[in-house]
Amino acid sequence: MRIGVLALQGAFREHLDTLHAIGVEGVRVREPADLDGVSGLILPGGESTTMRQLIERWGLRQPILELAERGAPIFGTCAGMILLAREIAGDEPPTLPVLDVTVERNAFGRQLDSFEAEVPVPILGDRPVHAVFIRAPIIERTSPEVDVLARLDDGRIVAVRERNILATAFHPELAGETRFHRLMATMAAEHDDPGEGSGRRPHPTRRGRPAR
Repeated sequence: MRIGVLALQGAFREHLDTLHAIGVEGVRVREPADLDGVSGLILPGGESTTMRQLIERWGLRQPILELAERGAPIFGTCAGMILLAREIAGDEPPTLPVLDVTVERNAFGRQLDSFEAEVPVPILGDRPVHAVFIRAPIIERTSPEVDVLARLDDGRIVAVRERNILATAFHPELAGETRFHRLMATMAAEHDDPGEGSGRRPHPTRRGRPAR
């Protein structure tokens, strides 16, 4: 199994290191041919506007959308979550609108306002996830098809999953946290060897539904 990491800009090296730590081969993705043979794709944190421009410049938008449509897991962290969102507050055009949420960019303020927190993620076990928030977005709306995986103490949503799409507002890879990557690897294995309840089901192409 090989999992790609978008390596155009941002914290892609840390994701590759985390994949290596859990025994999964990670490959750098810079052009469409790099997606050949991957079982999933990680979109790292970074600068979402720059990443969007580079995705368009290198012709990666449609190949990534096709990968998601085939049911391969896509995992976005921080800026990666913004890239996956169907709607971005402020009428910014979406890049890869496969996750039916609305996100607000830089919801916690500037880089100086970055922080770390222990975030309960029940799907990953009883031990909280140590989460690093750096100019992080926040999820303002989810559709009924989106599972909320984690919230802050004030109720704000910071991790979600919609079928084969996984996203966090924070950086697990910067805190030595491997459980999200292990979940991603499990989803990729299910995609490679489909069975009941696997992630191979095509991602819906419907428009957004009412918020909950």
